[in-house]
Amino acid sequence: MGNAARIDVMVLGAGGGGYPAAFRLAGAGRAVVMVDPFGNLGGDCLAEGCVPSKAVREAALVRTWPAKYRLFGLRGETPEVDWRGVLAHKDRVQSLRYAQHREEIAASTLTLLKGSGRIIDDHTVEVTTESGDSLRYHAQHLIIATGSRPHRLPIPGAELAVTSHDIFRLGADLPFPRRLVAIGGGYIGLETASMLQHLGAAATVLEATEEILPGVDPALARYLHRALARRMTLVTGAKVTAIARGAEGDLEVRYESAGKMRTLAADCVLMATGREAVVPEGIAALGLPAGRIGVDDRLRTALAHVYAPGDVNGRSMLFHSAVCQSVIVAEAILSDGQAPARMNFAAVPFTVFTEPEVAWVGVTEAQAARQNIPVVTSTYDFRTDSRAQIFDEMEGFLTLVFAKRGGSLIGAQVAGLDAAQVIAPLALAVHTGTTASTLSVMAFPHPMVTEGINKAARAVRL
Repeated sequence: MGNAARIDVMVLGAGGGGYPAAFRLAGAGRAVVMVDPFGNLGGDCLAEGCVPSKAVREAALVRTWPAKYRLFGLRGETPEVDWRGVLAHKDRVQSLRYAQHREEIAASTLTLLKGSGRIIDDHTVEVTTESGDSLRYHAQHLIIATGSRPHRLPIPGAELAVTSHDIFRLGADLPFPRRLVAIGGGYIGLETASMLQHLGAAATVLEATEEILPGVDPALARYLHRALARRMTLVTGAKVTAIARGAEGDLEVRYESAGKMRTLAADCVLMATGREAVVPEGIAALGLPAGRIGVDDRLRTALAHVYAPGDVNGRSMLFHSAVCQSVIVAEAILSDGQAPARMNFAAVPFTVFTEPEVAWVGVTEAQAARQNIPVVTSTYDFRTDSRAQIFDEMEGFLTLVFAKRGGSLIGAQVAGLDAAQVIAPLALAVHTGTTASTLSVMAFPHPMVTEGINKAARAVRL
Protein backbone atom coordinates (compact mmCIF):
# COMPACT_ATOMS: atom_id res chain seq x y z
CA MET A 1 0.00 0.00 0.00
CA GLY A 2 2.96 2.33 0.54
CA ASN A 3 2.04 5.90 1.46
CA ALA A 4 -1.49 5.77 0.03
CA ALA A 5 -3.96 8.11 1.73
CA ARG A 6 -6.78 6.29 3.50
CA ILE A 7 -10.32 7.22 2.49
CA ASP A 8 -13.74 5.65 2.81
CA VAL A 9 -14.83 5.69 -0.83
CA MET A 10 -13.10 6.15 -4.19
CA VAL A 11 -15.42 7.02 -7.07
CA LEU A 12 -14.11 6.62 -10.62
CA GLY A 13 -16.27 8.79 -12.87
CA ALA A 14 -18.41 11.86 -12.10
CA GLY A 15 -21.31 11.05 -14.41
CA GLY A 16 -24.77 9.87 -13.39
CA GLY A 17 -23.40 6.63 -11.97
CA GLY A 18 -20.83 8.40 -9.79
CA TYR A 19 -21.73 11.80 -8.43
CA PRO A 20 -25.10 11.09 -6.72
CA ALA A 21 -23.42 8.43 -4.58
CA ALA A 22 -20.41 10.68 -3.95
CA PHE A 23 -22.56 13.55 -2.68
CA ARG A 24 -24.76 11.28 -0.55
CA LEU A 25 -21.75 9.58 1.05
CA ALA A 26 -19.84 12.81 1.61
CA GLY A 27 -22.94 14.36 3.13
CA ALA A 28 -23.11 11.44 5.54
CA GLY A 29 -19.59 12.17 6.72
CA ARG A 30 -17.64 9.68 4.65
CA ALA A 31 -14.26 10.65 3.17
CA VAL A 32 -14.88 10.56 -0.57
CA VAL A 33 -12.54 11.17 -3.50
CA MET A 34 -13.97 11.27 -7.02
CA VAL A 35 -11.83 11.39 -10.16
CA ASP A 36 -13.09 12.27 -13.62
CA PRO A 37 -11.45 13.34 -16.91
CA PHE A 38 -13.88 16.29 -17.32
CA GLY A 39 -13.23 17.59 -13.82
CA ASN A 40 -16.91 18.38 -13.39
CA LEU A 41 -20.21 16.55 -12.98
CA GLY A 42 -22.50 15.10 -15.62
CA GLY A 43 -20.26 12.73 -17.58
CA ASP A 44 -21.03 12.24 -21.27
CA CYS A 45 -24.68 13.12 -20.67
CA LEU A 46 -23.81 16.77 -20.13
CA ALA A 47 -20.58 16.83 -22.13
CA GLU A 48 -21.97 15.47 -25.39
CA GLY A 49 -25.17 13.49 -24.83
CA CYS A 50 -28.61 13.98 -23.34
CA VAL A 51 -28.57 17.67 -22.42
CA PRO A 52 -26.82 19.25 -25.45
CA SER A 53 -28.59 16.99 -27.94
CA LYS A 54 -31.99 17.93 -26.52
CA ALA A 55 -31.03 21.62 -26.64
CA VAL A 56 -30.48 21.19 -30.39
CA ARG A 57 -33.62 19.09 -30.68
CA GLU A 58 -35.79 21.77 -29.12
CA ALA A 59 -34.36 24.32 -31.56
CA ALA A 60 -35.34 21.96 -34.37
CA LEU A 61 -38.87 21.58 -33.00
CA VAL A 62 -39.31 25.34 -32.65
CA ARG A 63 -38.50 25.63 -36.36
CA THR A 64 -41.38 23.23 -37.19
CA TRP A 65 -43.99 25.35 -35.45
CA PRO A 66 -44.81 27.46 -38.54
CA ALA A 67 -45.82 24.27 -40.32
CA LYS A 68 -48.74 24.10 -37.88
CA TYR A 69 -49.64 27.79 -38.08
CA ARG A 70 -52.38 27.18 -40.65
CA LEU A 71 -53.90 24.49 -38.43
CA PHE A 72 -54.29 27.02 -35.63
CA GLY A 73 -55.42 29.84 -37.91
CA LEU A 74 -52.04 31.60 -37.91
CA ARG A 75 -49.72 32.82 -40.68
CA GLY A 76 -45.94 33.10 -40.93
CA GLU A 77 -42.73 31.90 -42.48
CA THR A 78 -40.35 29.12 -41.46
CA PRO A 79 -37.28 30.77 -39.91
CA GLU A 80 -33.83 30.39 -41.42
CA VAL A 81 -31.36 28.28 -39.47
CA ASP A 82 -28.32 29.91 -37.89
CA TRP A 83 -26.41 26.71 -37.11
CA ARG A 84 -23.76 28.55 -35.14
CA GLY A 85 -26.53 30.15 -33.12
CA VAL A 86 -28.09 26.75 -32.45
CA LEU A 87 -24.75 25.44 -31.22
CA ALA A 88 -24.29 28.58 -29.12
CA HIS A 89 -27.64 27.88 -27.43
CA LYS A 90 -26.47 24.35 -26.72
CA ASP A 91 -23.19 25.66 -25.30
CA ARG A 92 -25.07 28.14 -23.12
CA VAL A 93 -27.12 25.37 -21.53
CA GLN A 94 -24.05 23.18 -21.00
CA SER A 95 -22.07 26.06 -19.49
CA LEU A 96 -24.95 26.99 -17.21
CA ARG A 97 -25.14 23.46 -15.88
CA TYR A 98 -21.37 23.17 -15.47
CA ALA A 99 -21.40 26.38 -13.41
CA GLN A 100 -24.25 24.98 -11.31
CA HIS A 101 -22.24 21.81 -10.72
CA ARG A 102 -19.15 23.78 -9.69
CA GLU A 103 -21.25 25.44 -7.00
CA GLU A 104 -22.52 22.04 -5.82
CA ILE A 105 -18.96 20.72 -5.61
CA ALA A 106 -17.77 23.79 -3.70
CA ALA A 107 -20.56 23.32 -1.16
CA SER A 108 -19.66 19.67 -0.60
CA THR A 109 -16.93 18.01 1.44
CA LEU A 110 -16.01 15.56 -1.31
CA THR A 111 -12.74 15.87 -3.22
CA LEU A 112 -13.05 15.97 -7.03
CA LEU A 113 -9.88 15.47 -9.04
CA LYS A 114 -9.58 16.09 -12.77
CA GLY A 115 -7.66 13.17 -14.20
CA SER A 116 -7.77 9.39 -14.48
CA GLY A 117 -7.63 6.53 -12.01
CA ARG A 118 -5.68 3.29 -12.33
CA ILE A 119 -6.62 0.33 -10.15
CA ILE A 120 -3.62 -1.13 -8.33
CA ASP A 121 -5.45 -3.72 -6.23
CA ASP A 122 -8.95 -4.20 -4.85
CA HIS A 123 -8.55 -1.29 -2.39
CA THR A 124 -5.88 0.91 -3.99
CA VAL A 125 -6.25 3.42 -6.82
CA GLU A 126 -3.55 5.59 -8.34
CA VAL A 127 -4.81 8.91 -9.67
CA THR A 128 -2.92 10.86 -12.33
CA THR A 129 -4.18 14.42 -12.30
CA GLU A 130 -4.40 16.81 -15.24
CA SER A 131 -1.26 18.54 -13.99
CA GLY A 132 0.68 15.24 -13.97
CA ASP A 133 0.67 14.61 -10.22
CA SER A 134 0.41 11.00 -9.08
CA LEU A 135 -1.67 10.31 -5.96
CA ARG A 136 -2.48 7.00 -4.28
CA TYR A 137 -5.57 6.22 -2.23
CA HIS A 138 -6.54 3.21 -0.17
CA ALA A 139 -10.34 3.05 -0.14
CA GLN A 140 -12.66 0.86 1.88
CA HIS A 141 -15.15 0.93 -0.99
CA LEU A 142 -14.64 1.41 -4.72
CA ILE A 143 -17.32 2.70 -7.11
CA ILE A 144 -16.53 2.14 -10.78
CA ALA A 145 -18.73 4.54 -12.73
CA THR A 146 -16.61 5.13 -15.81
CA GLY A 147 -19.52 5.05 -18.24
CA SER A 148 -19.41 4.32 -21.95
CA ARG A 149 -18.28 5.72 -25.30
CA PRO A 150 -19.58 5.55 -28.89
CA HIS A 151 -18.88 2.28 -30.68
CA ARG A 152 -17.35 2.36 -34.16
CA LEU A 153 -17.83 -0.32 -36.78
CA PRO A 154 -14.55 -2.01 -37.72
CA ILE A 155 -14.80 -1.03 -41.39
CA PRO A 156 -12.45 0.78 -43.79
CA GLY A 157 -12.87 4.54 -43.45
CA ALA A 158 -14.54 4.41 -40.04
CA GLU A 159 -12.34 7.35 -38.99
CA LEU A 160 -14.12 9.53 -41.58
CA ALA A 161 -17.38 9.30 -39.64
CA VAL A 162 -18.31 11.56 -36.74
CA THR A 163 -19.99 10.47 -33.53
CA SER A 164 -22.41 12.20 -31.20
CA HIS A 165 -19.31 13.65 -29.50
CA ASP A 166 -18.43 15.72 -32.57
CA ILE A 167 -21.93 17.17 -32.91
CA PHE A 168 -22.91 17.84 -29.32
CA ARG A 169 -19.72 18.44 -27.33
CA LEU A 170 -19.19 21.80 -25.69
CA GLY A 171 -17.66 24.11 -28.29
CA ALA A 172 -18.57 21.85 -31.22
CA ASP A 173 -17.77 23.50 -34.56
CA LEU A 174 -18.92 20.83 -37.03
CA PRO A 175 -20.38 22.47 -40.15
CA PHE A 176 -24.09 21.94 -40.63
CA PRO A 177 -24.54 18.54 -42.33
CA ARG A 178 -26.65 19.23 -45.41
CA ARG A 179 -26.59 15.56 -46.41
CA LEU A 180 -26.46 13.35 -43.36
CA VAL A 181 -26.07 9.58 -43.45
CA ALA A 182 -26.53 7.96 -40.04
CA ILE A 183 -25.18 4.44 -39.69
CA GLY A 184 -27.43 2.77 -37.15
CA GLY A 185 -31.19 2.93 -36.68
CA GLY A 186 -31.15 2.92 -32.89
CA TYR A 187 -32.18 5.87 -30.77
CA ILE A 188 -28.98 7.91 -31.32
CA GLY A 189 -29.09 7.66 -35.10
CA LEU A 190 -32.82 8.30 -35.30
CA GLU A 191 -32.87 11.21 -32.84
CA THR A 192 -29.96 12.97 -34.52
CA ALA A 193 -31.35 12.43 -38.02
CA SER A 194 -34.78 13.62 -36.91
CA MET A 195 -33.57 16.89 -35.38
CA LEU A 196 -31.11 17.70 -38.19
CA GLN A 197 -33.75 17.02 -40.83
CA HIS A 198 -36.04 19.51 -39.13
CA LEU A 199 -33.19 22.02 -39.32
CA GLY A 200 -32.87 21.50 -43.06
CA ALA A 201 -30.67 18.45 -43.62
CA ALA A 202 -31.46 15.66 -46.07
CA ALA A 203 -31.18 12.64 -43.78
CA THR A 204 -30.72 8.95 -44.50
CA VAL A 205 -30.55 6.24 -41.83
CA LEU A 206 -28.96 2.86 -42.60
CA GLU A 207 -29.93 0.02 -40.26
CA ALA A 208 -28.38 -3.45 -40.53
CA THR A 209 -31.40 -5.33 -39.17
CA GLU A 210 -34.81 -5.57 -40.80
CA GLU A 211 -36.40 -2.83 -38.68
CA ILE A 212 -35.34 0.35 -36.96
CA LEU A 213 -35.04 0.27 -33.16
CA PRO A 214 -33.91 -3.38 -33.13
CA GLY A 215 -35.04 -5.21 -30.02
CA VAL A 216 -37.84 -2.75 -29.29
CA ASP A 217 -41.54 -3.61 -29.38
CA PRO A 218 -42.36 -4.11 -33.09
CA ALA A 219 -45.51 -2.00 -32.84
CA LEU A 220 -43.45 0.99 -31.65
CA ALA A 221 -40.77 0.41 -34.30
CA ARG A 222 -43.32 0.15 -37.12
CA TYR A 223 -45.13 3.26 -35.93
CA LEU A 224 -41.93 5.28 -35.84
CA HIS A 225 -40.75 3.91 -39.19
CA ARG A 226 -43.97 5.06 -40.88
CA ALA A 227 -43.77 8.51 -39.31
CA LEU A 228 -40.09 9.18 -40.01
CA ALA A 229 -40.20 7.77 -43.56
CA ARG A 230 -42.39 10.71 -44.54
CA ARG A 231 -39.47 13.13 -44.19
CA MET A 232 -36.27 11.09 -44.38
CA THR A 233 -34.92 7.94 -45.99
CA LEU A 234 -34.82 4.80 -43.85
CA VAL A 235 -33.01 1.78 -45.28
CA THR A 236 -33.23 -1.44 -43.30
CA GLY A 237 -31.26 -4.60 -44.03
CA ALA A 238 -28.32 -2.35 -44.96
CA LYS A 239 -24.87 -3.67 -44.08
CA VAL A 240 -22.33 -0.84 -44.29
CA THR A 241 -18.99 -2.10 -45.62
CA ALA A 242 -16.88 1.06 -46.01
CA ILE A 243 -16.71 4.84 -45.92
CA ALA A 244 -14.49 6.60 -48.45
CA ARG A 245 -13.63 10.07 -49.70
CA GLY A 246 -15.09 10.66 -53.15
CA ALA A 247 -13.45 12.40 -56.09
CA GLU A 248 -15.35 15.64 -55.41
CA GLY A 249 -14.44 15.62 -51.73
CA ASP A 250 -17.77 14.17 -50.64
CA LEU A 251 -17.99 11.16 -48.41
CA GLU A 252 -19.24 7.91 -49.88
CA VAL A 253 -20.97 5.28 -47.76
CA ARG A 254 -20.86 1.84 -49.30
CA TYR A 255 -23.36 -0.73 -48.15
CA GLU A 256 -25.00 -3.98 -49.17
CA SER A 257 -28.79 -4.14 -49.41
CA ALA A 258 -31.02 -6.78 -50.97
CA GLY A 259 -27.97 -8.55 -52.37
CA LYS A 260 -26.61 -5.49 -54.16
CA MET A 261 -23.75 -3.12 -53.37
CA ARG A 262 -24.86 0.50 -53.20
CA THR A 263 -23.25 3.88 -52.56
CA LEU A 264 -24.57 7.01 -50.87
CA ALA A 265 -22.98 10.46 -51.05
CA ALA A 266 -22.89 12.62 -47.93
CA ASP A 267 -21.08 15.56 -46.42
CA CYS A 268 -21.42 14.05 -42.93
CA VAL A 269 -21.57 10.42 -41.82
CA LEU A 270 -22.70 9.74 -38.27
CA MET A 271 -21.52 6.53 -36.63
CA ALA A 272 -24.45 5.63 -34.37
CA THR A 273 -23.88 1.93 -33.80
CA GLY A 274 -24.32 1.87 -30.04
CA ARG A 275 -22.10 2.47 -27.06
CA GLU A 276 -19.50 0.33 -25.32
CA ALA A 277 -18.48 0.23 -21.68
CA VAL A 278 -15.35 2.10 -20.59
CA VAL A 279 -13.45 0.44 -17.75
CA PRO A 280 -10.54 1.93 -15.79
CA GLU A 281 -6.96 0.89 -16.35
CA GLY A 282 -5.99 -1.99 -14.09
CA ILE A 283 -9.44 -3.58 -14.01
CA ALA A 284 -7.81 -7.02 -14.32
CA ALA A 285 -6.39 -6.56 -10.81
CA LEU A 286 -9.96 -7.00 -9.55
CA GLY A 287 -10.59 -10.10 -11.62
CA LEU A 288 -13.28 -8.21 -13.52
CA PRO A 289 -13.75 -8.11 -17.32
CA ALA A 290 -12.38 -5.40 -19.60
CA GLY A 291 -15.93 -4.89 -20.94
CA ARG A 292 -19.31 -4.69 -19.28
CA ILE A 293 -19.06 -5.47 -15.57
CA GLY A 294 -21.60 -7.86 -14.10
CA VAL A 295 -23.55 -6.60 -11.06
CA ASP A 296 -26.43 -7.68 -8.84
CA ASP A 297 -29.50 -5.58 -8.04
CA ARG A 298 -27.48 -3.60 -5.48
CA LEU A 299 -24.87 -2.92 -8.18
CA ARG A 300 -22.26 -5.05 -6.41
CA THR A 301 -19.64 -6.77 -8.52
CA ALA A 302 -18.07 -10.14 -7.68
CA LEU A 303 -16.23 -8.22 -4.93
CA ALA A 304 -18.66 -7.14 -2.22
CA HIS A 305 -16.95 -3.77 -1.63
CA VAL A 306 -16.69 -2.88 -5.34
CA TYR A 307 -19.72 -1.41 -7.12
CA ALA A 308 -20.30 -0.67 -10.81
CA PRO A 309 -23.34 1.56 -11.40
CA GLY A 310 -24.30 3.13 -14.73
CA ASP A 311 -23.33 2.42 -18.32
CA VAL A 312 -20.26 0.42 -17.31
CA ASN A 313 -22.46 -2.54 -16.34
CA GLY A 314 -24.40 -2.37 -19.62
CA ARG A 315 -27.73 -3.28 -18.07
CA SER A 316 -29.51 0.03 -18.61
CA MET A 317 -27.36 2.56 -20.45
CA LEU A 318 -29.36 5.68 -19.60
CA PHE A 319 -28.45 8.68 -17.46
CA HIS A 320 -31.58 8.57 -15.31
CA SER A 321 -31.00 4.88 -14.68
CA ALA A 322 -27.38 5.55 -13.73
CA VAL A 323 -28.47 8.18 -11.19
CA CYS A 324 -30.90 5.75 -9.57
CA GLN A 325 -28.23 3.05 -9.46
CA SER A 326 -25.78 5.49 -7.88
CA VAL A 327 -28.22 6.36 -5.09
CA ILE A 328 -28.75 2.67 -4.36
CA VAL A 329 -24.98 2.15 -4.13
CA ALA A 330 -24.72 4.95 -1.57
CA GLU A 331 -27.47 3.46 0.56
CA ALA A 332 -25.83 0.03 0.38
CA ILE A 333 -22.48 1.44 1.55
CA LEU A 334 -24.01 3.48 4.35
CA SER A 335 -25.94 0.47 5.67
CA ASP A 336 -23.11 -2.07 5.26
CA GLY A 337 -25.21 -3.79 2.60
CA GLN A 338 -28.37 -3.95 4.71
CA ALA A 339 -30.45 -1.22 3.01
CA PRO A 340 -33.60 -2.61 1.39
CA ALA A 341 -33.15 -0.49 -1.75
CA ARG A 342 -32.55 -2.55 -4.88
CA MET A 343 -32.38 -1.51 -8.51
CA ASN A 344 -35.57 -2.31 -10.39
CA PHE A 345 -34.25 -2.41 -13.95
CA ALA A 346 -37.69 -3.47 -15.21
CA ALA A 347 -39.14 -0.10 -14.17
CA VAL A 348 -36.61 2.12 -15.98
CA PRO A 349 -38.38 4.09 -18.74
CA PHE A 350 -36.79 4.39 -22.17
CA THR A 351 -37.56 7.33 -24.45
CA VAL A 352 -36.68 8.04 -28.07
CA PHE A 353 -36.70 11.79 -28.70
CA THR A 354 -37.52 11.72 -32.37
CA GLU A 355 -40.49 13.60 -33.77
CA PRO A 356 -42.83 11.90 -33.06
CA GLU A 357 -41.60 10.31 -29.83
CA VAL A 358 -41.88 6.73 -28.62
CA ALA A 359 -41.29 5.44 -25.10
CA TRP A 360 -41.66 2.24 -23.12
CA VAL A 361 -41.15 0.62 -19.74
CA GLY A 362 -41.28 -2.93 -18.44
CA VAL A 363 -42.35 -5.82 -20.66
CA THR A 364 -44.43 -6.11 -23.81
CA GLU A 365 -47.20 -8.63 -24.30
CA ALA A 366 -44.84 -10.81 -26.37
CA GLN A 367 -42.09 -10.68 -23.75
CA ALA A 368 -44.57 -11.63 -21.03
CA ALA A 369 -45.67 -14.62 -23.10
CA ARG A 370 -42.06 -15.78 -23.43
CA GLN A 371 -41.74 -15.50 -19.66
CA ASN A 372 -44.98 -17.49 -19.17
CA ILE A 373 -46.70 -14.53 -17.49
CA PRO A 374 -50.45 -14.39 -18.30
CA VAL A 375 -51.37 -10.79 -19.09
CA VAL A 376 -54.23 -8.57 -20.16
CA THR A 377 -53.48 -5.62 -22.44
CA SER A 378 -55.44 -2.49 -23.19
CA THR A 379 -54.72 0.10 -25.88
CA TYR A 380 -55.83 3.72 -26.00
CA ASP A 381 -55.99 5.16 -29.52
CA PHE A 382 -54.91 8.79 -29.83
CA ARG A 383 -57.61 9.38 -32.44
CA THR A 384 -60.01 9.78 -29.52
CA ASP A 385 -57.65 11.99 -27.45
CA SER A 386 -58.49 15.67 -27.06
CA ARG A 387 -54.89 16.92 -26.89
CA ALA A 388 -53.91 14.85 -29.93
CA GLN A 389 -56.89 16.33 -31.76
CA ILE A 390 -55.81 19.86 -30.82
CA PHE A 391 -52.39 19.25 -32.39
CA ASP A 392 -53.74 17.05 -35.20
CA GLU A 393 -51.33 14.28 -34.16
CA MET A 394 -53.77 11.41 -33.83
CA GLU A 395 -51.75 8.46 -35.11
CA GLY A 396 -50.35 7.52 -31.70
CA PHE A 397 -51.35 4.98 -29.12
CA LEU A 398 -50.78 3.92 -25.54
CA THR A 399 -50.72 0.25 -24.56
CA LEU A 400 -50.81 -1.01 -20.97
CA VAL A 401 -49.75 -4.55 -20.01
CA PHE A 402 -51.23 -5.90 -16.76
CA ALA A 403 -50.42 -9.17 -15.03
CA LYS A 404 -53.58 -11.26 -15.04
CA ARG A 405 -52.82 -12.43 -11.53
CA GLY A 406 -53.12 -9.45 -9.22
CA GLY A 407 -53.76 -6.91 -11.97
CA SER A 408 -50.52 -4.92 -11.52
CA LEU A 409 -49.02 -2.96 -14.39
CA ILE A 410 -45.87 -4.68 -15.66
CA GLY A 411 -45.32 -2.86 -18.92
CA ALA A 412 -46.38 0.05 -21.11
CA GLN A 413 -45.63 1.36 -24.60
CA VAL A 414 -46.43 4.87 -25.83
CA ALA A 415 -46.15 6.16 -29.39
CA GLY A 416 -46.77 9.74 -30.45
CA LEU A 417 -47.57 13.05 -28.81
CA ASP A 418 -45.95 13.62 -25.39
CA ALA A 419 -44.73 10.01 -25.17
CA ALA A 420 -41.58 10.99 -23.22
CA GLN A 421 -43.73 12.68 -20.58
CA VAL A 422 -46.51 10.10 -20.45
CA ILE A 423 -44.09 7.25 -19.77
CA ALA A 424 -43.02 8.79 -16.43
CA PRO A 425 -46.19 8.03 -14.40
CA LEU A 426 -46.34 4.63 -16.08
CA ALA A 427 -42.79 3.85 -14.95
CA LEU A 428 -43.80 4.78 -11.41
CA ALA A 429 -46.82 2.51 -11.70
CA VAL A 430 -44.65 -0.39 -12.87
CA HIS A 431 -42.16 0.23 -10.05
CA THR A 432 -44.86 0.27 -7.38
CA GLY A 433 -47.01 -2.50 -8.83
CA THR A 434 -50.02 -0.23 -9.29
CA THR A 435 -53.11 -2.13 -10.38
CA ALA A 436 -55.56 -1.52 -13.20
CA SER A 437 -58.31 -0.77 -10.69
CA THR A 438 -56.17 1.95 -9.03
CA LEU A 439 -55.21 3.54 -12.36
CA SER A 440 -58.83 3.50 -13.49
CA VAL A 441 -59.85 5.88 -10.69
CA MET A 442 -56.70 8.07 -10.72
CA ALA A 443 -57.61 11.56 -11.97
CA PHE A 444 -55.09 12.78 -14.53
CA PRO A 445 -55.32 16.39 -15.82
CA HIS A 446 -57.57 17.27 -18.74
CA PRO A 447 -56.97 17.75 -21.64
CA MET A 448 -53.67 15.85 -21.56
CA VAL A 449 -52.61 12.55 -23.09
CA THR A 450 -52.22 11.01 -19.62
CA GLU A 451 -56.01 10.71 -19.53
CA GLY A 452 -55.46 7.76 -21.80
CA ILE A 453 -53.99 5.87 -18.84
CA ASN A 454 -57.36 6.15 -17.07
CA LYS A 455 -59.31 5.08 -20.10
CA ALA A 456 -57.07 2.14 -20.96
CA ALA A 457 -57.18 0.93 -17.35
CA ARG A 458 -60.98 1.21 -17.20
CA ALA A 459 -61.29 -1.03 -20.23
CA VAL A 460 -59.40 -3.88 -18.53
CA ARG A 461 -61.34 -6.95 -17.44
CA LEU A 462 -59.19 -9.27 -15.35
